[in-house]
Amino acid sequence: MQYKTKAEKSLGQNFLQDENIIRKIVQLANIKKHDIVVEIGPGLGALTRYLLSSSDNVSVVEFDTSVIDILVANCQKYGIPRIYNQDFLKFDMSSLESTSNKKIKLIGNLPYNISSPILFKVIKDSEKIVDAHFMLQKEVVERIVSLPNSKSYGRLSVILQYHFNCSMILKIPPEVFYPQPKVDSAILRLKPKDNKLLLKNYNFFEKIVKQSFAQRRKTLHNNLKCILKERKIDHNTLRIDTNLRAENLSVGDFVSLANFLS
Repeated sequence: MQYKTKAEKSLGQNFLQDENIIRKIVQLANIKKHDIVVEIGPGLGALTRYLLSSSDNVSVVEFDTSVIDILVANCQKYGIPRIYNQDFLKFDMSSLESTSNKKIKLIGNLPYNISSPILFKVIKDSEKIVDAHFMLQKEVVERIVSLPNSKSYGRLSVILQYHFNCSMILKIPPEVFYPQPKVDSAILRLKPKDNKLLLKNYNFFEKIVKQSFAQRRKTLHNNLKCILKERKIDHNTLRIDTNLRAENLSVGDFVSLANFLS
């Protein structure tokens, strides 16, 4: 593999270089020959090469223009992916949907500094994807898969678990990257839910979740005071104990709360 002399810190770049880990990731993602695969942030193509060996339809979205030539050179032996040299946050995934309406498999070693915006974009595009396999900071993955009544359970957990079945499927040490990050990583699997709980107003649900976790140590009664007042609702009429904290509520509880208030 060819390397640039320096990974871009501002882009959160840490290049994956352990072949065994890369093979394992592709295996866990269960990439098939006719799958439509989109890799986010391929960097130098370490993972891309294995994706090209597994699927006939691989596209990559890479923001950093300076790595494109190296990416192409490293992949040449395996085939050249369709390359989109742009910011994934502005990428239109509907341009990749085939005439057979096949959905997309997303994969990528996400830049640590913009992982949350990418995840929220994936939520918006969830109807277009089969599944997603992302490498993230282990701490972030732990937060996403956390269950109620734990300190790591929060807004990200609730919002992502509303849309997806979320699981941590592989832990990855810093030594497999160049340069080595200061934190452990993990692979997050997101599989869109077939039967999501019915919401009257999704945007209001997001607002309720965000406000409920605004100050973690405060009760729902305190965090939602403004919303309740605005809607002229007495907290005693709610079907949920407002003396609880947000971390005590399940995704279903938040859906019920949002539906009741809206």
